[in-house]
Amino acid sequence: MRESIKLGHGSGGVLTHRLIRDIFLKTFNNRILRRLEDAAAIGRLAFTTDAYVVKPLFFPGGDIGRLAVSGTVNDLAMKGAVPKYLSITFIIEEGFPVDELKIVSRSAQQAAAQARVKIVAGDTKVVEKGAADRLFITTAGIGIIPGGTNVSPARVRPGDVIIINGTIGDHGIAVLNKRLELGLVMKLVSDCAPLGHLVQTMLSTGSNRRAVHMMRDPTRGGVATSLNEISKQAGVGIIIDEEALPIRPAVHGACELLGLDPLYVANEGKVIAIVARKAAGRILPTMRKHPLGRNSTVIGEVVKRPRGLFLKTGIGGLRPLLMLETEMLPRIC
Repeated sequence: MRESIKLGHGSGGVLTHRLIRDIFLKTFNNRILRRLEDAAAIGRLAFTTDAYVVKPLFFPGGDIGRLAVSGTVNDLAMKGAVPKYLSITFIIEEGFPVDELKIVSRSAQQAAAQARVKIVAGDTKVVEKGAADRLFITTAGIGIIPGGTNVSPARVRPGDVIIINGTIGDHGIAVLNKRLELGLVMKLVSDCAPLGHLVQTMLSTGSNRRAVHMMRDPTRGGVATSLNEISKQAGVGIIIDEEALPIRPAVHGACELLGLDPLYVANEGKVIAIVARKAAGRILPTMRKHPLGRNSTVIGEVVKRPRGLFLKTGIGGLRPLLMLETEMLPRIC
């Protein structure tokens, strides 16, 4: 039987990594691509591209337009770059309401203004009814990496601590509640936001730039998938503390109801920063002064052994957190 693509290939987990390794890296093989980072660093230039197929298009806390701009800005920011310019392409299904397209476009522009970037190029395609699910958006972005900034898995060291700028799983649960019309009355709102200014604040001094070793935004597959990727790329172990994880009661309750683990649920306004332990005491207060970093906290540490990602449970044991095998929440971003 011929192998075919499954929804799980879009999970960000094991199947996604296998697809990238066995097809795309072999086909497009080059030194820059092999780094598999959020954005490609070409000298002091950071470049990234992304596609957005979220369902539904509108959700509490945002829509596909805000999501597309925020996600692309965030990928640039994870390389320590100052985002500058974006392109945006709309793939529109025949029959899509013009009023809704205006709303999405305005939302994208508002997110760009918040991120202090300009949308300078784009394209539009219209496909026959049934050939797309209402509206897809693709983006590309360019940013400038300031001198002295070097964030990379190669800089992650045992003893580093792991910081996140706020609560986990907000975006995925907000989208799921809206999509499935679950009617959960708890306050479930996406965290969708551009993080460029927060990251620039974190890296505003030379000592902080040297102390921030690695950053990643935990989107598809959530915090656990991102930390698994970092562990593998850096060749280290990571232990996160269950009691330190910032999870809203509403998200925790929804996950329990639906049988989900919030550590694998998508976020769209979060940064995982791996920093030198001795610098955490000054980086955390800096983050907390920013509106998007008020709830920043340390959630774990990097260790030499054991390799992989582990959760330190409330009773002191270590539970391995593995990569997702299949798609847990499709069409989240």
